[in-house]
Amino acid sequence: MSRVAGVAVVAAFLLIIAGGAGAARAQDANTLIDNGIQALGGQEKLAKVKAASWTSKGTITFGGSDNAATIHHTVQGLDHTREEFEGNFGGMQVKGVGVLSGDKGWRVFAGMKMPLDKDAVADEKRSLYVTFIPMTLVALKGSAFKSESIPDIKIGEKPAGGIKVTAPDGKDFSLYFDKESGLPVRLVAKVKGFDGQPFTQETTYSDYQEMGGIKKATKISSKRDGEKFIEEQISEFKVLDQVDPKTFAEPD
Repeated sequence: MSRVAGVAVVAAFLLIIAGGAGAARAQDANTLIDNGIQALGGQEKLAKVKAASWTSKGTITFGGSDNAATIHHTVQGLDHTREEFEGNFGGMQVKGVGVLSGDKGWRVFAGMKMPLDKDAVADEKRSLYVTFIPMTLVALKGSAFKSESIPDIKIGEKPAGGIKVTAPDGKDFSLYFDKESGLPVRLVAKVKGFDGQPFTQETTYSDYQEMGGIKKATKISSKRDGEKFIEEQISEFKVLDQVDPKTFAEPD
């Protein structure tokens, strides 16, 4: 066999191995997703969750100071959301509203309204992906999201299997599942804050309870670049049959 032919055979063999490894990673990822869907309530129930609302209370940390806040969320699909928050920051009561309505969005803070440009809308959609997808996981079964397995980690003392998900925007995030329960327990993603600055957000889910006919994490804690950011306790979670279109209209 000539040297050129031998190199070609080796290259073809390596491609076969790589292709097999890629298929195995996809299969492992699908297993984690399927187990997660089952743990959260099953495909039939979760597929019906097209919209939801919930309230969270907790703290937002700035400069080492914890500030009490209440946030009301309404979500419909992966391109409509409304968040209303009220908090005490440095002794001042502050209210704000954020709305994403398809390819449009607005933000109101301390009485000032700002329309979102194209890049800001894309950032809000990404934030919605990493908020809503762990609740049901069903979007990961469609063709818009690509998943592959990644190495296991430990969360506390418990092993967790992981997947890397590439979203329609081409950006990825990591989602981890408790090996024993199958439930989503951590998500790690690059996102942007209100000021447009990027950071790595690590969100941990715990205290799952039956709410709205599915299992819902009622305690959610997030870190930004390793620093404490938000501690939330979820209440009043509801699965919605429909949402008033005015919910996602331009805020006053």
